[in-house]
Amino acid sequence: NLLDAIENSKKTTLAAFIYALGIRGVGETTARMLANTFQTLDALRHADLETLKKTPDVGDITAEWIIDFFQAPHNLEVLDRLLAAGIHWDAPVAPPRQPLNGESWVVTGTLSSMGRDEATQLLQALGARVSGSVSAKTKCVVAGEKAGSKLDKAEKLGVPVINEEQFIDLMHNYGLLEA
Repeated sequence: NLLDAIENSKKTTLAAFIYALGIRGVGETTARMLANTFQTLDALRHADLETLKKTPDVGDITAEWIIDFFQAPHNLEVLDRLLAAGIHWDAPVAPPRQPLNGESWVVTGTLSSMGRDEATQLLQALGARVSGSVSAKTKCVVAGEKAGSKLDKAEKLGVPVINEEQFIDLMHNYGLLEA
């Protein structure tokens, strides 16, 4: 069982692998954006600064940290050893249509038809970056019952707010939920 568990743990996704590398400034969302943009580890390893900066969720500083990570000999050695040990992921497939690619959304309050995690996954499937806080860069806030301070901040900043019913309609329109 232990050997099977070890063998099964070698299969991952490119996004999870990038995140697990611990590159400074690269969280789960950024790792997913990098995986969607570059499609292969090799393409990411050899990306230049300007290309990295064009990736949604990657700013100037994070782009420099990524370049630094892939230029450090120790990091390249660890990468090669991980791949030699059998860490792998499925070959990239063309990413599905992502109409919300790079947009920042916030889910707040209690949703009656689904959990916030499920709503987050639906938004991420459309390419959105789901944040825990509202800012001027937030594209939209999905507000459930008892939304509280995040709803207040969105209204103060003039950020569009939709309720759960409107969110479900939006997911129906994108084909992610059954009517």
